[in-house]
Amino acid sequence: MKRLGLIALLATGMQAQAQTGRVNVIPAPVQVQEQTGQFTITPQTAITADAPFGEVATLLSEHSGMPFRKAGMGNVRILREITRQVADSAAYRLLIGPKEIRIYASGRAGALHGIYTLLQIMATQPDPNILPAVALSDRPRFGYRGLHLDVSRHFFPLTFVYKYIDLMAMYKMNVFHWHITDGAGWRLEIKKYPALTQKAAWRTHANYMEWWKSPRHYVEEGNPNAYGGFYTQDEARAVVAYAARRGITVIPEIEMPGHSEEVLAVYPHLSCAGEPYKQSEFCLGNDSTFTFLEDVLREVMDIFPSQYIHIGGDEADKSAWKKCPKCQRRMKEHGLANEEALQSYAVKRMEKFLIAHNRKLMGWDEILEGGLAPEATVMSWRGEKGGITAASEGHDVVMTPGGYCYFDSYQSDPSTEPLTIGGYLPLSKVYAYEPIPAELPAEKAHHVLGAQANVWAEYMPTTYQVEYMVFPRMIALSEVLWSQKEKRGWEDFKTRLQAHYRLLQRKQVNYYRPSWQLEPKTVIDTVRKQTIVSFQTEQFQPVVRYTLDGSRPTANSTLYVKPVEVPGTATLTAAIFRDTMLMGRPVTVPVNYHKAIGKTVIYNAPWSGSYPAQQAQTLVNGYRGSLTYGDGQWQGFLGKGLDVTIDLGESQPLESLSIGFMQLTGPGVYMPPHVQVQVADDVREFALTATVTIPNDVPPTHEKLIFKDFKFDLRGREGRYIRVIAPVQKGFLFTDEIIVY
Repeated sequence: MKRLGLIALLATGMQAQAQTGRVNVIPAPVQVQEQTGQFTITPQTAITADAPFGEVATLLSEHSGMPFRKAGMGNVRILREITRQVADSAAYRLLIGPKEIRIYASGRAGALHGIYTLLQIMATQPDPNILPAVALSDRPRFGYRGLHLDVSRHFFPLTFVYKYIDLMAMYKMNVFHWHITDGAGWRLEIKKYPALTQKAAWRTHANYMEWWKSPRHYVEEGNPNAYGGFYTQDEARAVVAYAARRGITVIPEIEMPGHSEEVLAVYPHLSCAGEPYKQSEFCLGNDSTFTFLEDVLREVMDIFPSQYIHIGGDEADKSAWKKCPKCQRRMKEHGLANEEALQSYAVKRMEKFLIAHNRKLMGWDEILEGGLAPEATVMSWRGEKGGITAASEGHDVVMTPGGYCYFDSYQSDPSTEPLTIGGYLPLSKVYAYEPIPAELPAEKAHHVLGAQANVWAEYMPTTYQVEYMVFPRMIALSEVLWSQKEKRGWEDFKTRLQAHYRLLQRKQVNYYRPSWQLEPKTVIDTVRKQTIVSFQTEQFQPVVRYTLDGSRPTANSTLYVKPVEVPGTATLTAAIFRDTMLMGRPVTVPVNYHKAIGKTVIYNAPWSGSYPAQQAQTLVNGYRGSLTYGDGQWQGFLGKGLDVTIDLGESQPLESLSIGFMQLTGPGVYMPPHVQVQVADDVREFALTATVTIPNDVPPTHEKLIFKDFKFDLRGREGRYIRVIAPVQKGFLFTDEIIVY
């Protein structure tokens, strides 16, 4: 970047008016001591460096505009640490004083981290040329701090890839996982197989979901309706060099054996069917498959010097292998018990090839199926189970569970957000992630190399949208991976993050803006029979006002200063105000200390083992679910759906019953076709009592997240037992609470 208008600032006298802010470094350093005074960058400020750090000094010069002098004394100095104060090659010390700035490091990685901390301090100050005095020492917690980018679903230009890498470096992320092949398009020039970029890189539809719902065909480069693109080998090498200069390793991913529709469309002899557009998986009984993959990897390894080569390995449909004579013959020859073992054979064969070329194999956790390759590193995405299994067996792992690290999930209320694949991952949840699972034995923890965020681009057609989905969530993950666990604190992070919105604005990043929505949290006090309601928000130090009668809050409504204690029933409505203006939408919390809370629930059909929530207490614990079915309050059902009986303990008159459901069709969550309620004094009398039925009016074609409460009028009815039945329409059924009055 330029000197940020330094000369102009001096010329107009603005320097004297500028104020320095506090030091707001992210990720949080090991030690920060703010001191009195400030350092002012002037046109005479220059950088000097000890011999090992000349290249690092040049990089600092390019980003800051300060000149690098190879000889003489400068007042920004990058020094080689010769004491034990910076023993780790990735560690550094940064000292900003009134007269000079010094960065100490024992290795290149530490020097790079030091200059990026300095650049970050500059970019977060009101005037980037006036820096607060500080003494700072730092080192990373994890050695693998990754960020992924899917360029198959949508091809992104090199200019954006460079920007992406620059932002990674600013926050000390050090692995760029480049997902360059998948069914939606092959994105890397392979000289031996030109059809991969002549046709497999170009599809018929620009909109990925439209293409997915179509026959999923590819077209020749040059076709006026072709959508796609690819990187030449020289362009890919340039990305590798650009990243390496900034301390970032680029790991390429070449998908196999699944997610390979684009390859098999142009080289159909590599599929079991031998015809294009029939399968997504390579034929593992065909030696030509391995010849092709090894040829491709030779060219890939010539471009990418990374220790790891990622081979995918996820979501392979094994049905074609079951019917393929070649695959079955391969299984018989090698004594492979099933198709999982056949995939394991292929992974192990590719690992042997990579090891022969002094590389290591990395893959998604499906490579565990059938037996893990001896030296493979597992990327655990389907939760943490795969990572725990692999680490327990002595394999290195990178944690990337979807619930914390998939940045294609919604960040806020889906009704206010651009369409995504589903899920809900707010900034606070990213920050709460702990990469070392509690279930992992302590002596195996060293196998957790770190973690990675994944950015799948099905719903991200533009670089603008990628930035929106990645930032500031990547900033939160950077602190999870870099900072010592005891140095992390959500409130302190939120405070420091406020200064980084200035940095993102100066870097012209289209980041996600903090939501004005309030997120209510309720606690049920069964002793005093009351509900305690508190609020969280992404806004920093907001002014919140509320009412208890359901009316819309105004600037004169009660000020929220602590959790609100509500006995019995009320409708609490709250909103954020800036000055006297209401911001965002008010949130309404029906406070329901109802008759069913704490009562016994008999499950006539079981809940899903994958989504037990709070098990038998879920539906009568007084807690409503949030925006995600993975929050521990939404209970999932398959098969027969929901069929429960609530025992109120004694017969009593009833007024109403309400039960809520959600629908999110992307991951297969649907409303029930209807809900039925029966009331009786004895469970044997249900067949004799009248059933109240409410039909569903939310169509299964409604794609965005939607919630619906089915409300039953039970006035005039009396009984001890209430039976609620909600069949599955298709996919999963999720409900959170049955409210009875």
